[in-house]
Amino acid sequence: MSPTDASATPTAAHPVEYGISMRLLRNAKGEARRAEELGFDFLLTGEHIMFHTGTANNMVSLAAAAGATERIKLMSGIVLVPLYPAALLAKQAAVLDVVSDGRFHLGVGVGGEFPKEFEAVGVPVKERGARTNEALEVLDKLLSGPDVTFDGRFTQLDNFTISPRGVQKPRIPFWVAGRKEAAMKRVARYAEGWLPYMYTPEMLADSITKIEEFTAEAGRPANTVRPGLFIFTCVHEDRDTALELANTQLSRQYNQDFSKMVEKYTIAGNPEDCAERLAQYVEAGASAVMFSHGCPPEYTEANTTLIGEALLPLCRARFSNS
Repeated sequence: MSPTDASATPTAAHPVEYGISMRLLRNAKGEARRAEELGFDFLLTGEHIMFHTGTANNMVSLAAAAGATERIKLMSGIVLVPLYPAALLAKQAAVLDVVSDGRFHLGVGVGGEFPKEFEAVGVPVKERGARTNEALEVLDKLLSGPDVTFDGRFTQLDNFTISPRGVQKPRIPFWVAGRKEAAMKRVARYAEGWLPYMYTPEMLADSITKIEEFTAEAGRPANTVRPGLFIFTCVHEDRDTALELANTQLSRQYNQDFSKMVEKYTIAGNPEDCAERLAQYVEAGASAVMFSHGCPPEYTEANTTLIGEALLPLCRARFSNS
């Protein structure tokens, strides 16, 4: 089994892997090097065309990160699939896998929180799910082999080939993000990794069971999908300060009072608290954990350092034989 095999499960040989989501904007190279130095397995960034703060573009930012690093795997976390023509996205993903020497994982989602960015590219927001499903089928074909003919609702291809098609075989791993059953069915049918967000350990365990059922219905092997987790995280030596920082940021980010949800949907506290909480997710089935900063921007550098230098060693010691 290769290091990039998305069907890997946590064992002594293949322990739980950890990633961190960063802005990857003006200091993209510095952030990428720092994540690699701290020992993270994955580096992620998100994207929007329009957002209430400055945001990255997955492919551009991760290409910069690829040139600054050697080992760390790169993941779009997430690319807004319906905003792209499927063939164009396939080409970008393939080239990013090549320039990173086979380190790219394609994390995908449907978006929809900002309808104006859909309007800007002429895509009806109500079509985002259907467009994503079809695009994943097209991406699979284009990244797996040549001479693709496809007659779909949104994409038509006639003996079409992209070259190069990436380094990883049979193709770049796909990860699906989401919370609802539609996303579970999407990952079961099209992808290798599940990346839910705003989830409790109980929700994660329930989703894994459902995905196993949906995967069988799709005619794929039961262990096809690797369970992961994308979770807002704030680590501070003082537990109450961590919770306060997380509440401040997420209340602002989601424009609602998050005080009663911080402990439910985040990992926040001192390193020992966070390791205990993370253990619940690993026991529920998570084999890849992607940390996203659940703290104000001015604390992200310190948060990154504490996650890397304090939390990761605790987790790796605890879960190395999971």
